[in-house]
Amino acid sequence: MISLSLAEIASIVGGQQHDIPDDGRRVTGPVVADSRAVGPGALFVAFAGDRVDGHDFAKGAVEAGAVAVLAARPLGVPAIVVDDVVAALGALARAVVARLGTTVVGLTGSAGKTSTKDLIAQLLQRHGPTVWPEGNLNNEIGLPLTALRADETTRHLVLEMGARGVGHIRYLAGLTPPRIGVVLNVGSAHIGEFGGREQIALAKGELVEALPPAEDGGIAVLNADDPYVRSMVPRTRARTILFGEAEEAAVRAENVRLTDLGQPAFTLRTPSGCSDVTMRLYGEHHVSNALAAAAVAHELGMPADEIATALSEAGTLSRWRMEVTERADGVRIVNDAYNANPESMRAALRALVAMGAAGKATGARTWAVLGEMAELGEESLAEHDAVGRLAVRLNVSKLVAVGGREAAWLDMGAKNEGSWGEESVHVSDTRAAVDLLRSELRPGDVVLVKASRSVGLERVAAALLDDGMPGAAGAEGGAASR
Repeated sequence: MISLSLAEIASIVGGQQHDIPDDGRRVTGPVVADSRAVGPGALFVAFAGDRVDGHDFAKGAVEAGAVAVLAARPLGVPAIVVDDVVAALGALARAVVARLGTTVVGLTGSAGKTSTKDLIAQLLQRHGPTVWPEGNLNNEIGLPLTALRADETTRHLVLEMGARGVGHIRYLAGLTPPRIGVVLNVGSAHIGEFGGREQIALAKGELVEALPPAEDGGIAVLNADDPYVRSMVPRTRARTILFGEAEEAAVRAENVRLTDLGQPAFTLRTPSGCSDVTMRLYGEHHVSNALAAAAVAHELGMPADEIATALSEAGTLSRWRMEVTERADGVRIVNDAYNANPESMRAALRALVAMGAAGKATGARTWAVLGEMAELGEESLAEHDAVGRLAVRLNVSKLVAVGGREAAWLDMGAKNEGSWGEESVHVSDTRAAVDLLRSELRPGDVVLVKASRSVGLERVAAALLDDGMPGAAGAEGGAASR
């Protein structure tokens, strides 16, 4: 963060100073909400959560080097006390970003936000210091914490914006007004909370509504292949650039294909030229993500050949998102367990099949270890059933549905579609899934592990990877504690 005195911070957030002997002392380090991340010069933000109250860690944070604590009550240590810590954090981020000359890129969509954010960051950092979120810090706490990592040297600030209702993105965009806004897609993630895809589109479009007009440099980067996103063009005053595979997309992919390893390759075409891309990521769904990143980079002056090179070299920066690891025995584990919705499930299944195609001649199999897709509301039964059916249609070798009611719906869809019998199995929990896989996997098999975060299927991937380590005992409990 830029250097600010405690008096300046108190004025910005409308807070009262308590136990501060010198309000001229300056915050020169990071703004953090985890006391374990405190270092010299930091500002520690104390949130009262459902399970942990950050105020209980204030003394330790100061002892570790924090200059002060942003808190909801006096704590006996240097503190700036406010009525609403979340609102105060947002106000601080708004003030800091307003002082910087950085280009703010805002990104939203129902699926692919984190992967696309990572791609945009890897492209833009070639042209100057770039700040972006770790993981998916995309809410009213994570976004300002990310923004406050920017300083006078930051050229690009890339921010992911999530929403669970109408008005959320409008609020986030008000904290860190973007000059460039990217909308990836309108899918069914959180459809149970929104109440319909039209409401999701309404919420996602708040980003382009927040952009400055074209004459002030505002740019809306929109997916030409998604009708809900394309319909946002009249909602913005910014200049619009379309990306996708549609002919009218200014930044588009041609000759899209997958390599034998399941990695996407295509010809990138931009207004500045065209160049070939072969990605290190897995799955055709990353083509759309790459095009969104390419459109942003093009608008900021990168030529097509440099964009293509950067996309071809870009890797995965966030955990549990199509992480591919090959064990010593040749079994490949695809850990995509961070989250799931119907769109990302379908994309992951197609990637799994592409990755396993080369090994089919030698008897290698593809395994889909799937669990619940949360927050689908009334669509849940139909969507889980459809994913199970798709696994059969794609000729996935084995489906392992893990969990309760929703997993049973996955299994039901598979069995109703294809008379699989024992090739589709429903197990109660992650331990049962690990036990089954340990008894059945053989060299060359490819295993996809995917569900909503609450299911915890990353434990399955961790246990299977531990099995492949030299001298591993293969105890699931040990793997899960990483």
